[in-house]
Amino acid sequence: MSMDIVHSLREIEDRVGRLSAVQKILLGTDGSVTQLLESITGSPISITTCLQEIIRADRPTADRLAVAEGELVNHRIVELKDSTTGEVLIYAVSDTPIARLPPSFREDLMKADIPIGKIIRHHRIEARREILNARVDPAGDVASRTFAICRNEPLLCRQYRIIHNNEPLIFIEEQFPYNRFLDERRVIVETPSRIHVSLIDLHGGLGRVDGGIGIALDDPRILLEARQSPVLEVNGCDSRTAERIVQVATGVLSGIRAGGSAAITVRTAYPSHVGLGSGSQLALATARAICELYGRSMTVHDLALLVGRGGTSGIGTAAFGHGGFIIDGGHRFGPAGDKTGFAPSSASKGVPPPPVIVRHDFPPGWRIVLAIPDLPAGASGNREADIFAQNCPLPLNEVQALCHEVLMRMLPAIVEQDLDRFGASINAIQTIGFKKVEHRLQPPQVAGLLDAMRDAGAAGAGMSSFGPALYAVGDTGVPAIERAAQSFMQEWGGGTTLITSARNDGAAVRVA
Repeated sequence: MSMDIVHSLREIEDRVGRLSAVQKILLGTDGSVTQLLESITGSPISITTCLQEIIRADRPTADRLAVAEGELVNHRIVELKDSTTGEVLIYAVSDTPIARLPPSFREDLMKADIPIGKIIRHHRIEARREILNARVDPAGDVASRTFAICRNEPLLCRQYRIIHNNEPLIFIEEQFPYNRFLDERRVIVETPSRIHVSLIDLHGGLGRVDGGIGIALDDPRILLEARQSPVLEVNGCDSRTAERIVQVATGVLSGIRAGGSAAITVRTAYPSHVGLGSGSQLALATARAICELYGRSMTVHDLALLVGRGGTSGIGTAAFGHGGFIIDGGHRFGPAGDKTGFAPSSASKGVPPPPVIVRHDFPPGWRIVLAIPDLPAGASGNREADIFAQNCPLPLNEVQALCHEVLMRMLPAIVEQDLDRFGASINAIQTIGFKKVEHRLQPPQVAGLLDAMRDAGAAGAGMSSFGPALYAVGDTGVPAIERAAQSFMQEWGGGTTLITSARNDGAAVRVA
């Protein structure tokens, strides 16, 4: 193993954590990967060819193979699988200059489904492997499908060349997930985020309060992994996020009597108190990972009780559980109910998550533009509790107007996939009930940004929770909506945007 590869492996460990001996061997070997995999798994390795075609070398390919640009190259993509389990172990891409291949070698290579190492041995070709690099990348869509992993999980990659007669015969890139070939069990949890469209009833006249409307989002998301550990460790995030995870994990470990602790690494996260529900998703993901590690089977409802989420809105808990477009039914209100006053989730500890009364797939053709202006974080803690105390109970006629809007326009629009009517309902909700209170607390630029997105073609636009995250719903015209949001925010302080989609399933949990 060259010193360059040793350095690369150290850099990988600095980014993702400890590599197992098997992972280091697979990244650094200058021998046959197929033979190594057969030794590791105890099973024959089969090859499935995903793509094989003759292409003309572009500049990067020509440089890697030391050939002229435009020369014919055999481009092959294969999956190396455990033939017993069918599990994909390695995803490999190779490029081979046609002119350098002996005819019999070329014939075997073009037959596909034969490991390159076996072809080399069969033809008694004297060759050596020259390792170029090893690195870590996010998995992305292709690797996510190939290995059945989450899109942002770390992917270990290496590139090398097979040298014959002092010339590159084959260039190969191999990939496998970080959470394969480890020597310890790990749990990976990936969560959605959510838009909180509105609370429904902060009047309480019918004996229930709260109620929420929301949409689970595919991005942004939280991805964390956990392993058993003698002490509680949190890595991969800022100190504030780490403190929140430590607090949640300490309570969960005690609550389930784990008898041990956990090392938790955050791979992907998004900011708290911007209106996208990161607190609930982070807490539920931490709890789920720890429970899986220690063999405790708990429903999402029980997890929410364990970490104290869902005491006002149930949208975050439902998004974690099953995603989609969600309406929850709030809490029983009064002396014999779950709640006796008006309070946010942060001040409603011990209150169970509310029942989900509507859950429907969000139309997959509709896209969502998120715009998060550079404004102070949305209300939380004591300030949020004060807002509830000062503004509740709300007038009954506003609650009734909101219920009418949701039942007779928003819900039918979701079922019938009527984007214009759904957008009109989103627009109307911004001026009714508690959402009107939330808007009253915002600077005037928020209303201007919402108008800018509507003027750019959004069917509807609104504010998620207390903001500052705003959202717009559209279909084919969402890039123009995003550009309008970016242009507006640049004029008064900046902000970030993201085009995303609804997520019609909940958190993904995988044991590696």
